[in-house]
Amino acid sequence: MRHFLDTQDFTKAELQTLMELTALLKAADKERALPRLLVGASLGMIFEEPSTRTRISFEVAMTKLGGHALYLKPGEIHLGVRESIQDTSRVISRMVDAIEARTLKHATVLELAANATVPVLNGLTDYNHPTQVLCDIFTIQERLPEGKRLEDVRLTFMGDATNVCSSLLLICSKMGMHFTQCAPKRYQLSPALQDMATFNCLVSGGTFKVIDDPAKGVSDADFVYTDLWWWVGQEAEIPDRTAAFMPRYQVNDDLLARAPPHTKFMHCLPASRGVEVTDAVMDGPRSIIYDQAENRLHTEKAILVGFIDPHLKRPSQALKDSHSQKIGRFLVETALPGAGGPR
Repeated sequence: MRHFLDTQDFTKAELQTLMELTALLKAADKERALPRLLVGASLGMIFEEPSTRTRISFEVAMTKLGGHALYLKPGEIHLGVRESIQDTSRVISRMVDAIEARTLKHATVLELAANATVPVLNGLTDYNHPTQVLCDIFTIQERLPEGKRLEDVRLTFMGDATNVCSSLLLICSKMGMHFTQCAPKRYQLSPALQDMATFNCLVSGGTFKVIDDPAKGVSDADFVYTDLWWWVGQEAEIPDRTAAFMPRYQVNDDLLARAPPHTKFMHCLPASRGVEVTDAVMDGPRSIIYDQAENRLHTEKAILVGFIDPHLKRPSQALKDSHSQKIGRFLVETALPGAGGPR
């Protein structure tokens, strides 16, 4: 059994397969002809912080596929407080077919996976956001510049080395793409992450670079991507971070004017409008942020099918009929506690 915790755990071919499945499921959904592949399946969704896209996409995806999703918000379960993460994982595994978890610390989702007997799907941690970046690459593949393959794409991330930036570095280098982070030196990707990307590039033929010149960063970019300039727990750093990034690293019309005419703008959302990106860019003709957001739903469907479907039992009709008859006879012949006597 495999979990979906990190794109580094998968080959380029496996990630491409998930994107091909995403395309098939999206096309079926658009025709309202999506097969109910997960009938009777349940997904436990653990959230240590609020969510819009991740929660809605997983819950709606399970419903469309015929399954059920259970939202477990902060304070509703004892995760790591009155009950160990190990015990929570083992108990929930007995009741659902998969666990999706958005946790503040990456160690939490790793411990959930280490003790689960069902697939665990990483819905975001302080380290990475694999469901988001799989969606991002799928969106890029849908919007490839004319004449380019995915392996030709140049993606520039403008801003801090967030969990999304780190995840984009790793998946782009895994897929053979060309990734650039543009940020002040203090906020650039760590040497450890760059080492991982270097290894990916040796296998895939991709490239990456980390620079501090925004104009150079966008000069040959097919896609320009940004994210919030701070993460949960970094609120005290907001003044310093704003001073470091504003206005030079803000994605605005002046910056995009230095990019090729076909360049598209991406953002994982939520965005701080007027901070890392202007309204004019978010709402402008280069923006594909809402295509991105919608594709979270279709990507989640592929991840759910890919990781739950192989483990679902497919009982024969004869077996179903046998159990139905046994239960039916029992109900007819037995006085149930709430019935008051035999029927």
